Amino acid sequence: MSDPGQFSSDTPDDIRAAIRDRALGLGFDAVGFSGPESGDTAKKLGDFIASGYHGDMGWMETTQERRQSPRGLWPDVKSIIAVGMNYGPDEDPLLLHDHPDRAVISTYARGRDYHDVLKKQLRQLARRIAEDWSCEVKLFVDTAPVMEKPIAQQAGLGWQGKHTNLVSREFGSWLFLGEVFTTLDLGSDLPMQDHCGGCHRCLDACPTAAFTAPYKLDARRCISYLTIEFGGHIPREFRVPMGNRIYGCDDCLAVCPWNKFAKVTPHDELRPYIHLRRPHLKDFAALDDTSFRLVFSGSPVKRLGRDRFVRNVLIAIGNSGDAGLRESARSLLEDASPLVRAMAIWASSQLLPAAEFESLRARFAGVEVDPNVQEEWTAG
Repeated sequence: MSDPGQFSSDTPDDIRAAIRDRALGLGFDAVGFSGPESGDTAKKLGDFIASGYHGDMGWMETTQERRQSPRGLWPDVKSIIAVGMNYGPDEDPLLLHDHPDRAVISTYARGRDYHDVLKKQLRQLARRIAEDWSCEVKLFVDTAPVMEKPIAQQAGLGWQGKHTNLVSREFGSWLFLGEVFTTLDLGSDLPMQDHCGGCHRCLDACPTAAFTAPYKLDARRCISYLTIEFGGHIPREFRVPMGNRIYGCDDCLAVCPWNKFAKVTPHDELRPYIHLRRPHLKDFAALDDTSFRLVFSGSPVKRLGRDRFVRNVLIAIGNSGDAGLRESARSLLEDASPLVRAMAIWASSQLLPAAEFESLRARFAGVEVDPNVQEEWTAG
């Protein structure tokens, strides 16, 4: 532990420099400082929720008051240390779209859960800050109602692009974010200005037209929301546009021109697990709860649960056009989960000859008790 009086005469500039050096030494790739002022964040958040764009994410509404300002979360906060960790991919995230028998998992979720990686380092940073400058600290990694991207922009780490995600001039669209709130008054770095200009590639790339305007996202149409946050039966209008994306969607991130400055992540824990680089849909469709937990141990995908995951896999199977995957869909028509049964019906309707599908409908539709699954048999 440091001598409590060792840094007693440090100026805010001295403290910021010391904290920046320590954060970089702990493996963070970007560090900035912001005050607790929220600017127009409250209005933007209120408009987003009032429009219903948050969909089933009710927690955004229930935490709105605390989320709209850092002081709403912690009244004593005077400064925020924003950090970023580069998770840049080593290959084009859109590569597997040309291989419909393979599963596309969002870049951020193909390695170890970033919450665990960042939190471990943030705890060390926060502890050192509290010890050296006798202050209070709180740390966050996407686990509390913190508006991380506006804070990161205020701290100079990047700007919120038209796709609503943070864009960095050094790391493109590939930064994980974390924050340390502190009672130290450290001053602020200069906010990062918007450098999107007239570009709208990210908006054009969205498979489901989820952007209502630049900088405005209707999450209810977003594939990341549908495959991760949404717990129900995915509406039919979105199934074909999902393609083989089974967990998240990187399209709007991957086409950003600022990615030309991005670097491959130097962090081994954030690199893709070997078995998640080019996974086959057939293998994922065969997972039961136990094998699902084993395959995705340590991955954020694990939190999704087997049933929702296989629901997504079956949509990808239905979109594959691969006759070799017919049995994968057919074998799940009697699954215990209505989510799985429903999408097994849809996938079968896309892949099987009409006569064969009608034979299955005659066999199963009459004994089905779940109304949503019955509806799939009728629609199919």
